[in-house]
Amino acid sequence: MNASYNWLRALVPFDLSPEELREVITAHTATVDELVPLREDLKDVVVGRVVEAAPHPNSDHLWVTKVDAGTGELLDVVCGAPNVRAGHTYPFAPTGSTLPGGLKLEKRKIRGAISNGMLCSARELGLGEDHSGILELDTDAAPGTPFLEAMPVGDTRLVIDVTPNRPDLLSHLGLAREIAAVTEEDFALPAISGGETVAVPEPAWGERSARANGVPVELVDAEGCPRYMGVVIRGVRIGPSPNWIVERLLAVGSRPINNIVDATNYLLHELGQPMHAFDLSKLAGPAVSIRRAARGETITTLDGVVRTLDPAMTVIADAKRAQAVAGVMGGQESEVTEQTTDIFLEVAAFTPANVRRTRRQLGLSTDASYRFERGIDVHALSQALERAVRLIIAVAGGTVDGTPVDLGRRPLDRTVVPLRIERVTQLLGELIPMVEVTRLLESVGFSVQAAAGDLLVVTAPGWRPDVHIEADLIEEVARLKGYDFFPDELRPFRAGSVPDSPDALLARRVREALVGEGLLETRPMPFVAGSEDGYVRVANPLAENEAYLRRSLLETLARRAEYNFSHMQRDVRLFEVGAVFAPADGALPREELHAAALITGHRRPPHWTEPTPPDVDAWDAKGLGETLAHAAFPTAKVETRPACGDVLWDIVIDGEARGAVRQLSVDSPIWAAPVFGIELRLDVVVSAVIAAPGTARYVSSAERSAEAGHHLRYRPLPVTPSAEFDLALLVPVDMPAERVENVMRQGGGELLERLVLFDEYRGEHVPEGFRSLAWRLTFRHPERTLRDKEIAGRREKLLRTLEGELGVRQRTS
Repeated sequence: MNASYNWLRALVPFDLSPEELREVITAHTATVDELVPLREDLKDVVVGRVVEAAPHPNSDHLWVTKVDAGTGELLDVVCGAPNVRAGHTYPFAPTGSTLPGGLKLEKRKIRGAISNGMLCSARELGLGEDHSGILELDTDAAPGTPFLEAMPVGDTRLVIDVTPNRPDLLSHLGLAREIAAVTEEDFALPAISGGETVAVPEPAWGERSARANGVPVELVDAEGCPRYMGVVIRGVRIGPSPNWIVERLLAVGSRPINNIVDATNYLLHELGQPMHAFDLSKLAGPAVSIRRAARGETITTLDGVVRTLDPAMTVIADAKRAQAVAGVMGGQESEVTEQTTDIFLEVAAFTPANVRRTRRQLGLSTDASYRFERGIDVHALSQALERAVRLIIAVAGGTVDGTPVDLGRRPLDRTVVPLRIERVTQLLGELIPMVEVTRLLESVGFSVQAAAGDLLVVTAPGWRPDVHIEADLIEEVARLKGYDFFPDELRPFRAGSVPDSPDALLARRVREALVGEGLLETRPMPFVAGSEDGYVRVANPLAENEAYLRRSLLETLARRAEYNFSHMQRDVRLFEVGAVFAPADGALPREELHAAALITGHRRPPHWTEPTPPDVDAWDAKGLGETLAHAAFPTAKVETRPACGDVLWDIVIDGEARGAVRQLSVDSPIWAAPVFGIELRLDVVVSAVIAAPGTARYVSSAERSAEAGHHLRYRPLPVTPSAEFDLALLVPVDMPAERVENVMRQGGGELLERLVLFDEYRGEHVPEGFRSLAWRLTFRHPERTLRDKEIAGRREKLLRTLEGELGVRQRTS
């Protein structure tokens, strides 16, 4: 679904930028896949400030100006506009840029004066017809700011992924309703200038047939068309549509044709209701019949293709032949052209399954079929017909001739669903008051009435055919309230007296201790290469090269270290709490809970006072092993005893050897540091209790996490390579490095992964009052390898930003 930002603002007076609107819609309604700026032809234009303006020495109407375009130097620009003034800002197109219409600017000499670009008028930017003077800007944006960022010009297209159960979102009206509910603003269809006073008679209803001012309309295929409405409009004048209709159609990717066709397409995107206009003079009879196609019947559709129809297809026919494929596309023989004066306007509801089958057989997909396949609001056809008549008469003239017709079954009653507040709380895990539930549902068109106790009786609107049961309404409450409102931890529905598992409490203490030491938790699969000797084989392994269960956590952590080395990551600090397995006499293997940690690389992060920290050594590993043991067994006596071979120390708990500190042998490059591992066998321990005088209770891990404010976050290790470069900058001695870093982080964007200050220099080649600070910047894209051109562009952008905002330049010597 393509939606126009400006079109939505015409329905709801929200104060959100396109980016903010994207977040609102995605969080509460449907995913916005893309924002597409529609004035990309202005991407080269920037904000320019005229610093000096003087008459051209060789001309009586030209001006020679000096323009600050954010490049760090003033540009000479010749301008012929009489309104240019020093100190004011204007749109500026520098040399090499391309203006709307394809004009590419080059450096030119005009009557002896060099011009490095152009100060632009509204007409030159495609923003109006005024070209008597350059366009003066009312903005505080700094020189060099892209014009599209500084000024609210052009529209933005929102590409929205609408799920099949929400046909109401295939219209600007449906999206506006959702936006209004979240922002708590009012929404309404804008008035049609010139159409408000048009009187549309009450339709004449007939179950199978009626007459629209002498034109007989017959509904033969009631199964394929539950409801059909039509009206005759005479005296229309075919021509181009007003600019506001053209702009909105272009904004959603639709091609303007003429005022009648554009009006029907406009309402398709505004209301989500497809409609079609026939040239009445080309309908044989004239008559309209909604029937099944005859065997072998053909039609030339509007795309010029002759199509053979099937008897299962519903068509709109005149007295002789099919003139449209119902719900898919009209026919070429009755299309509206420049010679059309009278039209028959169709507004109908077609059975979704029939439209889908017809569209597939013909291999023809249209905006209309897309909406009919998902279902339209049968209850809203009358309002759609009335608005269509008023819009057509407003843009093409004409008058309604006779009474509209309304054929088919009367719309069924809307769905009524009971809703219990107790059930809302049960499913969502949070108590939402009845008043709030009522407000949320009514904000998107549901009718809510209170019944006995905490029961609500909710009537779904006609545009929500997906709501059938109580859970559907609770889902509405959740998304409208906002999913961020609900807790992200798993909660039991009923409070219980069973304490947390001792194993879980033990593992939690270990995790908190190792995270506090700066390690990251990993949870790999417990499968290794192994062998038949001493390993447990999996009966149905995922892969034959890892067909055994591990005997040690360090086996899998070592593979994680090798994976990091292969991605040029030297500093690795990982841990895991998990199960290991060994053969046993019985049918099942012996399983134990272990904790293990692996460290290699620098002992601490680089700092400008210590650009190359020392690497971790065996004593660091020994200290980490003692920390792990004390966390796991806080009341036990912990010892580390020297060992031999690759085992450096045994970890002894109350006299029993439970683990070891060892140097690991891994497949590592020459630049890698030694790798050390610690592994400890964990036992079940007694759960901790908090005792008050005369009372005692178990404290759950969830309670402790909440009290301590701990939130564990998991993210996968990066799989794409990073790109690094260094920047040495001349910074005033009284400017904190933090201020420079803040600008760099903001300018670096979301791909800036790491920023490290590693050097300070004062001395030769550094100007008085300055110091040289050097940073290392690491960029990484989560899905692909960054190109050299991208990195160079980001480097140049950062340097321009630093100089523009702080006056900080790159050190060149």
